[in-house]
Amino acid sequence: MAGSNEMVVPLNTWVLISNFKLAYTLLRRPDGTFNRHLAEFLDRKVPANANPVDRVFSFDVIIDRGTSLLSRIYRPAIVEEPQPNIVELEKPVTAEVVPVIIFFHGGSFAHSSANSAIYDTLCRRLVGICKAVVVSVNYRRAPENRYPCAYDDGCTALKWVNSRSWLQSRKDSKVHIFLAGDSSGGNIAHHVATRAVESGIDVLGNILLNPMFGGQERTESERRLDGKYFVTLQDRDWYWRAFLPEGEDRDHLACNPFGPNGRSLEEINFPKSLVVVAGFDLIQDWQLAYVEGLKKAGKEVKLLYLEQATIGFYLLPNNNHFHTVMAEVSKFVSSDC
Repeated sequence: MAGSNEMVVPLNTWVLISNFKLAYTLLRRPDGTFNRHLAEFLDRKVPANANPVDRVFSFDVIIDRGTSLLSRIYRPAIVEEPQPNIVELEKPVTAEVVPVIIFFHGGSFAHSSANSAIYDTLCRRLVGICKAVVVSVNYRRAPENRYPCAYDDGCTALKWVNSRSWLQSRKDSKVHIFLAGDSSGGNIAHHVATRAVESGIDVLGNILLNPMFGGQERTESERRLDGKYFVTLQDRDWYWRAFLPEGEDRDHLACNPFGPNGRSLEEINFPKSLVVVAGFDLIQDWQLAYVEGLKKAGKEVKLLYLEQATIGFYLLPNNNHFHTVMAEVSKFVSSDC
């Protein structure tokens, strides 16, 4: 473990993210293509499990057969109850108010899935910490499926969740929807929230963990942290080229939502946001610019800036930052209960 990483990153987190970085490097090709077969082999996956694990059970649902879009549903289990049968998986929620968190996994639009073990564990933790139902979306990935496929899949999942009567809270017969994601998933959450306004679906809040934004300009944090904590600018540029429409640059709306080609949010009912920024993430300047963009548009946003955190710190409960963030997420979703 090299130099300054020893002072900031717990050993098992350093090993986890370093293994990801090694695998990611093997999978990216200079010509912009991606070794998907090897990626699927290297990605440790777990099946859905109707037997409760950590008092949470899960099941998979195909919500769009045209695109084979799958979502994994996580629900809290009642200790006294036996394993639910196929009919009971979608029994109505019983609490007065139940947050439903639609989660988009990270992986720079190209890696991981809803059944990746690391995200399966994170979603289970969110259920327990937030007393919520979590719907993890297995969106289509780049470079095989460029912009706007991931956003389209996110909107399909949003409409599906909003239409499920068994997810309605007893208090008002409405689905209390929050959008959440890390890295590219945070980016997707933002863009799905903007589309939700157009579709008339009420989203109560956005939770963005180290969201992946960028732009053509090189910022101070990008120059200072390039290659120092797991990620290089070359890495980031590759993923943007793989995701954005061919010929577009990083000032595209998808990458730089408040940039020269961005969309004003001033006149729309955009939900409140919780944005988590790590002090050792090289794209933190773009994340902070995103927060400022929301503020300038008059939107409610809370910034949680963790100066000594790196990317991926929220994947393992072995650091104080993890517990700080999870407490904030819990408070964020419960404030509407």
